[in-house]
This record gives sequence, structure tokens and C-alpha cells, in this order.
Amino acid sequence: MDILQTYGSTLIVVAALVGFLMAWGIGANDVANAMGTSVGSKALTIKQAILIAMVFEFAGAYLAGGEVTSTIRKGILDSSYFIDSPELLVYGMISALLAAGIWLAFASYLGWPVSTTHSIVGALVGFAAVGVSADAVAWSKVGGIVGSWIITPAISGFIAYLIFQSAQKLIFDTEKPFNNAQRYVPFYMGAAGFVMSLVTIKKGLKHVGFEIGTANGFYIAFAIAILVGVIGKFAINRIKYDDKADRRTHYANVEKVFAILMIVTACCMAFAHGSNDVANAIGPLAAVVSIIHNNGEITKQAGLVWWILPLGGLGIVAGLALFGHRVIKTIGNGITHLTPSRGFAAELAAACTVVLASGTGLPISTTQTLVGAVLGVGMARGIAAINLGVVRNIVVSWVVTLPAGAGLSILFFFVLKGVFAP
Repeated sequence: MDILQTYGSTLIVVAALVGFLMAWGIGANDVANAMGTSVGSKALTIKQAILIAMVFEFAGAYLAGGEVTSTIRKGILDSSYFIDSPELLVYGMISALLAAGIWLAFASYLGWPVSTTHSIVGALVGFAAVGVSADAVAWSKVGGIVGSWIITPAISGFIAYLIFQSAQKLIFDTEKPFNNAQRYVPFYMGAAGFVMSLVTIKKGLKHVGFEIGTANGFYIAFAIAILVGVIGKFAINRIKYDDKADRRTHYANVEKVFAILMIVTACCMAFAHGSNDVANAIGPLAAVVSIIHNNGEITKQAGLVWWILPLGGLGIVAGLALFGHRVIKTIGNGITHLTPSRGFAAELAAACTVVLASGTGLPISTTQTLVGAVLGVGMARGIAAINLGVVRNIVVSWVVTLPAGAGLSILFFFVLKGVFAP
């Protein structure tokens, strides 16, 4: 307890620095989830994608990041083990942030899309199981996360496969692709409007205190879907095209329509991602600040001091600007060749899976969901369309994430304990 009073402000400064590093890692790695498909399908250049992501991620993190955050992410640790020695939880949170931040920086440098949530969870489990007690960890929750490695990419891959096949059958494999696009694309637009509204309501706005009930959420999303569909119908019907042009020109025109859709879905995903995943960086930081301000008392939820959310938002933007392009290349070009229609199928499938998961409480990683969706689109064109070497590296990096985060955080935990403990 005396340690927290003596070194309190030093610990807060250290926590703020490593919290910024973690947010930087989230920006460098996870933001590719929202933008990778748009860049890969040439709907956006990498510069445009990074600028758009900066605006929407920061807006999501700052406006919708919430006023409180659970002290311990996903209820992974049992706080009762820290009541007698709260300083251990402070060291643990700092070492978890540092460990996850370093692992994310390393993975981003290599262009591996790993899960930021799993990095921080691995780091929390590591310090608690080895440094405190194996019973302090809720192992059933950890099991659920490991299970989600297989389940969520499989669900999103399947949905992406279905969306892509339907677009092929209804639009691309027909005599007059553009005429059919005018007929069917408004339905895809409506579907995108519906799912993206739900993502924004469920993920983006839930932290702000906009408690919109499930039924109301669906009504709002449905109204937006109809509106988007109707506007889309008018917009597409106004596009002039030459009926006598060859099919290749038709295809190019159809892809242009999908490219616009794709950019809108990417913006919604970036906003939802900023609001949701900023908690991976600011949750442990807020916990440290709250424990020190409350003289060692551990509360279930930690209120956010005014400077924490902007710090998280700026960290995300900085990471995105410096290293974001590496992971964007892997998701956009590395796995399979994307066109706007394929990219849209992947993005929409990932968003559907996020909605399903948040409705059912499945632990989910947006990274793995999107990689699964891109794989599903690739599978629709046959296994030869997928770059298996890249996929192998990605899967290996997923498996390594938990132990890497855990190992590093154990090391930093004992170093901090040695430095600050008398």
C-alpha cells in the first residue's frame, strides 16, 4: 500500500507510456481489419485508407469509447486475489500493456494480422497465473477464447462464401451484368445498411450510455436499411452506361458500384472498432489510475480520467500512420486477389459475424473474423486462388499470440516487482 502512495505518480506515468504503446500497436495491427479489403480491391489507395481510418477510428475511440471501462478485460482475472496487495495488480497491468504492445509492434512489423484482444488477454493471464496464483485466472473464459479461433473465422468465411456466390449468380454470370446490378445491388446496400447500423448500435454506441434495447436497435437498423436501399436504387439508376458495350465494361461498371459500398462499410467498421478495441489499451491503464487514486481499493469498474481516451485515440492514429500499411498489405493482397465485389462480401460477412457474436456473447477477434471472411471469398474461387503460405504464417502467428503475450508479461512483472518492491 505504501508503495502505491510513494511511487503513485511514477507508476501512473509509466502506465500512460505503455498504454500509449499498446494503443499504437492496436493502430498498427488491428486497423487493417477495417481498411485492408478496401485497399486490396483498389477501392481506396493506402494513403486515403489511412486518412479515413484516422478520422473514424479516433472518432470511435474518443466519442464512443465510453466513460467507464471494466477494470479487468472480459472478466479474465479474479480481483479478490489482489485485495491484500493491490500493487501487484498495478505491476501486472503495466507489464501486460508493455508485453502486448511489444508483441503487436513486432507482429505489425512483419505484417502479421494478430488479435489485439488476445494479446492483452494472454499478457493478463501470464502475469496472474505465474506471478500471483493459477486460481486467479478464469480458465473457462480462456478456453472460450481459444475456441473462438476456430468458430469465428469459420462462420465469417461461410457467410462471405454465400454473399460472394449470390453476387456471382445474380449479377456477374448473367447476360447483362449491369442491368442485374441495378436490380439487385440496392438489396446488398440495404443489407449492408442493416448490419452496419447494428454494428454501430451494439459496438459503437453502447459505451456512451445510449442504451438502445435489442428490439429498438433492430427497428432503427431496419429503417436505415430501407432508406439506404431506396437511395441506392435512385443513385444506381442514374448511372449512364452503354447497353451495347462488351461484358468487360459492364463488369468494370458493376465493380465501381461495389467500390462505393465498400468504402461506406469500411468507415462503419473503423468507427465500431475504435470504440470497442480502444478498451484493450485504456482498460488496464484506467485500472492502474483508479487503484492509485483510490489508495489501493480495487473497484469493479474504473472511471476514465479526462486524458485517457484522447491518449488511446492518438496512440491508435500514430500506430496506423507508421506501421498500418504493412498489415493492410497482408489482408488486402497477401491472402487472395480481391476486387471490390469480393472485398465487399468479406467486409459484410465480417460485420455480420461481429453482430452475431455480440448478440450471443461469443468472444470474438475482429482480425480473425476478417481473415476468415477473406478466405471464404477465396475458397469460392477454388483453393488455388488462396496463397497458402501467407495463410500458414497468419495461423502460426495467432497460435503464438497468447504464449508470446504471457511470456513477456511474466518477465516484465518480475522486473517491476524487483524495481518497486522494497
